[in-house]
Amino acid sequence: MATYKLYYFNGRGRGEAARLVFAAAGQKYEDIRFEGEQWPSHKSEMPLGQLPVLEFNGVKLPQSISIARFLAKQFNLAGKDNFEQAQVDAVVDTIVDLVNKFIAVRFEKDEAKKQELGKTFFAEEAPKQLKNLETLAKLYGKSGPFFVGNQLTWADLLFYDVGESLLGVEANALDNFTFLKQNRAEVAKLPKIAEYLKNRPATPF
Repeated sequence: MATYKLYYFNGRGRGEAARLVFAAAGQKYEDIRFEGEQWPSHKSEMPLGQLPVLEFNGVKLPQSISIARFLAKQFNLAGKDNFEQAQVDAVVDTIVDLVNKFIAVRFEKDEAKKQELGKTFFAEEAPKQLKNLETLAKLYGKSGPFFVGNQLTWADLLFYDVGESLLGVEANALDNFTFLKQNRAEVAKLPKIAEYLKNRPATPF
């Protein structure tokens, strides 16, 4: 029987997409969470000296998106065929574009500069990328609440998590994006996801 261990910090961050896939699939795994002071003594155990890492049957796999994509394929959450999988990947790549712009805001140390970057991000970059996501949903979602093929995929789970981070900084970030708000609501209502969200540890990130 396959065994899964997920190594990450005690937070949502880049490990949460994999956890959401596990939750949606009802798959058991070891959720190994390092506190900050524990990490230096484990860093050398990881292939690239970074987290998250998935250990599958004793072999470690780095890179958050690769981990989530692998798990989605394992549990039939990646799209029904090769072209649907490519559509899911296009949505995911667009979410990653959004995240990469957002990271500059989240990790800016200078508070005044952070405020300025945040204003610009939520006024200009976020609406552009969120509109791109709605455009893809119209193309691929078959008028349903999910991004691709009118069924749950890991793209929906990834956006649920990224949306939580956006809304944590700017509560009105999705107000002009009806599909994206509905998409997150539908994901949150899924029984296995609702159960996971209710019971997961409360963490600051």
